[in-house]
Amino acid sequence: MRRVQVTQFVFLGLTDNWVQEILFFMAFSAMYVLTLWGNILIMVTIVFTPCLSTPMYFFLSNLSFIDICHSSVTVPKMLEGLLFDRKTISCIAQLFFLHLFACAEILLLTIMAYDRYVAICAPLHYPNVNMRVCVQLVFVLWLVGTVHSLVQTFLTIRLPYCGPNVIDSYFCNVPPVIKLACTDTCLTGIPIVSNRGTISLSCFLALVASYTIILFSLRKQSAEGRRKALSTCLAHFMVVSLFFGPFSTDKLVSVFYTVVTPLLNPFIDTLRNEEIKSAMKLTHVFVGISTLILLIVE
Repeated sequence: MRRVQVTQFVFLGLTDNWVQEILFFMAFSAMYVLTLWGNILIMVTIVFTPCLSTPMYFFLSNLSFIDICHSSVTVPKMLEGLLFDRKTISCIAQLFFLHLFACAEILLLTIMAYDRYVAICAPLHYPNVNMRVCVQLVFVLWLVGTVHSLVQTFLTIRLPYCGPNVIDSYFCNVPPVIKLACTDTCLTGIPIVSNRGTISLSCFLALVASYTIILFSLRKQSAEGRRKALSTCLAHFMVVSLFFGPFSTDKLVSVFYTVVTPLLNPFIDTLRNEEIKSAMKLTHVFVGISTLILLIVE
């Protein structure tokens, strides 16, 4: 008998209790709106503030863009499932973009750590950093992210799916999807894990090396210099800690990485940064005046 290839998958979602679904929908909708608002505000502030045209803020604006994209890959579909009980998906597009933005973020965090290393350990050279090099680094991270995502997606979708199609999650990820394949996935799992592990381990070691060198270099600086350097690095270190925290396939932990972390990043990056907070105040005034003018014109 000919097997039928499964093309649609069904999510179990977070819960099957309609009261909890409504509460989750309200909470995650608010968090998603705040994620969009906070990250867009950071991007607009950096783009339209000349004094923030440095590599650090350039990379920060890119991090905000990635956080918006990363959250938008999973949250809208999750909200649709909570409100309308539509929990079917073909998975291919979500798999691709989920791994693309996750890989882009881990690479960008590594680049930002190196940026902090140059700023603290070689402050005389930092003003001479060419922004063209920064743009090239961002281009490379998107290129590497695309290749990584293509590998993960291709190895996953090439497997035959002809049996169960229910995923115990609220989004498509490689581990729960390949469990549904109606064939032995050991040989496929090896390159999938190797591809993901190589990037994660390389970036993690680079981050550890950068911060180790930074901490050792602070011993030679004055108390005021150490305070400024630690204040600059603390926000980035907190973001890195959130991203490289204990990994689990548990749905609640997945919610933390896909919903909460993109929301926390803009607040962590701005709360200890006086320059960007001052620039944001001016951005609020500019946006308010622009909105008022549009209302008057209309």
